Amino acid sequence: MRPYKPKDNVQKKSYYTDRFWVAPRIPEESVEDEVYKADLESLAKVVEYKKAYIMRGQLVIIIDAKDNVATLKHLKEECGYEVLSEMSAIDYLAQDGEFEIFYQLLAMSKRRRIRVKCRIKENEAIESVEPLFRSADWSEREMFDMFGIKVNNHPNLKRILMPDDWVGYPLRKTYPLHGDEAAQWYEVDKIFGKEYRDIIGPEQRDAAYVSTTDTCNFARIKHEVPRCADPNSEPEQIEVFNDDALLTETFDLKKSKIVDRTR
Repeated sequence: MRPYKPKDNVQKKSYYTDRFWVAPRIPEESVEDEVYKADLESLAKVVEYKKAYIMRGQLVIIIDAKDNVATLKHLKEECGYEVLSEMSAIDYLAQDGEFEIFYQLLAMSKRRRIRVKCRIKENEAIESVEPLFRSADWSEREMFDMFGIKVNNHPNLKRILMPDDWVGYPLRKTYPLHGDEAAQWYEVDKIFGKEYRDIIGPEQRDAAYVSTTDTCNFARIKHEVPRCADPNSEPEQIEVFNDDALLTETFDLKKSKIVDRTR
């Protein structure tokens, strides 16, 4: 058995001190693959892309946001990239005042992947690609819900994860990690009413909080606390595990060995 270390405050550890930590960049390589070269030559006849390079073995194409539908339409119908496996946005408002929107495409016949990227300002909108890819329906709704990015000509542009009356966009970097005042009282206000705030109290949103007196849900290493028992009572010591489990080797605590490191 590994030595036990208390983990009550593990979520409070600060991993990065910079507010906007920037990961090391992956090298951008020139396009040498013949299949990707042919796709770029075909695409250049329809739209003028800004940049193209290979990253982690797949082609990345940067385009103007107004050309997103034309680009994806050509890649799907003429180049064989018939699957939109993922699409979303990245918040670069603090650094550049823009959102980056990306589309991840897959051509199963070629066994190739392409990532199409473009940028828009905070108050700009992007054209929907739902008529081309049905999978874009919920992805564009999630982008609108989490980032506040408007999508023109979407068939049903409304929140998909958060309630319709939610204030703010949770995946923006300026959004508070534990929610704001409205988020703290949202469920209490909706279910019971604001007059019950003093009775029920705010929602607990501290991810690092562990109540060692909550015996209904809190278990301790090397011994168990009976459900909803008095937290001040003497816990029952357990020496043997799985003694009543069929086809399972019985674990004897006395025969256990604590190792300093794994092989």
